[in-house]
Amino acid sequence: MPVEGLTRDNIRQPIGKHLMGGEFIVSTTTTAGGDTTSLIDAALYGGADRYNGWWVFVPGAGTNGGEVSRVEDMVIDDPVTGDRNLTLRPALSTNIPSGMPYELWKPEYPPEWANDSINQAITWVVGKYYKPEESVALHANGSVARFDLPSEFDMVNRIETRYSIATKKLHTCDAVWGTTDTDVTGSADTEHKQQHSAALKLVVADGAGAGDVLANDNIPSVDLSAMTHVEMWIKSTVALLTDQLHLLLDDTSGGGSALETLAVPAVSADTWTYVRVALANPETDTAILNVAIRMTVDKGAFTLWLDDIKAVDNDSSVWTRLPKHLWSLDHESEDLVLRVSGRQSAGYSLMKLSGGSNPSQMTSDANVATVPESYLIAKATSLMALGGSVSGQEDSSGRRNLYQIWMIETIREIGKFRRLVDVRVVG
Repeated sequence: MPVEGLTRDNIRQPIGKHLMGGEFIVSTTTTAGGDTTSLIDAALYGGADRYNGWWVFVPGAGTNGGEVSRVEDMVIDDPVTGDRNLTLRPALSTNIPSGMPYELWKPEYPPEWANDSINQAITWVVGKYYKPEESVALHANGSVARFDLPSEFDMVNRIETRYSIATKKLHTCDAVWGTTDTDVTGSADTEHKQQHSAALKLVVADGAGAGDVLANDNIPSVDLSAMTHVEMWIKSTVALLTDQLHLLLDDTSGGGSALETLAVPAVSADTWTYVRVALANPETDTAILNVAIRMTVDKGAFTLWLDDIKAVDNDSSVWTRLPKHLWSLDHESEDLVLRVSGRQSAGYSLMKLSGGSNPSQMTSDANVATVPESYLIAKATSLMALGGSVSGQEDSSGRRNLYQIWMIETIREIGKFRRLVDVRVVG
């Protein structure tokens, strides 16, 4: 059952229509300006006092956005133009301009109830519905047992390992690169590595500055025109934000005129991280001759490791499922744990995690739904009808019937949720 990406006001307004029918007013805009207690609209109908006691809600984040008031009095200002002037109490925070959108709700249906009912509906399905999530942020190497789960996951139900992919080697990082900056000391680290015999270690002194190429190396010509991404291992003694380092791919020996300037994603300090970056212009990358790493933002003195730099064709990936008895979740630490046989089965491969995150509350009209909207509308409508039926207003029995109708619809909508299979909850 797909989520269509509707915002809170897209969801709230159908709720009003279901509860109030044609009496629900969603005005395009006010037709004239007024003070903080005077809402003027020529599009309204009915005589004086028609909307006394009704609620006014200003949607969105514009002038008076999110504010609620109530109609204390309604008069017809001008019989010719049809202007209806609604006196509000309490006053809104800013003078009401011409062109301000608003909603009118019956006394038994305060608009805050609608927003609260939407969030109650979301809370009601926590553990029953998860927003689908997928990640390829983790990479096995055959020996590491524990992995920090990506923060978006509240549930994992499938782990796959990349069985094969079309690959072009760029640099194994087994040896010191041909050229290093004068403020950088390079070495081949045979102990602190991820793949092959060594990793490139760069000790960067404080004298290195923003824009300096820390190291570069010529490589045999390689055609990347059929590739989609560059992948590599990276570790830094300081945390890095996206765009603070760049990997440069050049078609000239010695570098200096990069065809690809690839922003290294953010990485935590002192942690080996496997990163993937999409190539910007693979069609022109037909003869890459040089690989370089540039410090775009001055990070001061730090040490950097790089290993196993390669280009891949993401569309050629072949995945195989890692059986569930080979992995588990540590609920206390929120880690993914590979058992010994799981590490052996995964080997040196990228892992794809599939699962989901708990649905998010909607705290503003700009928030986008993370739960199927048809369910939210049905459940929130039933809650609003139930609240209205005990509010002491007339026709409470009709609203109770409305509650029953929309509860039946709610059950139907829940039946459309994707079936949860082999779910392992995080935490």
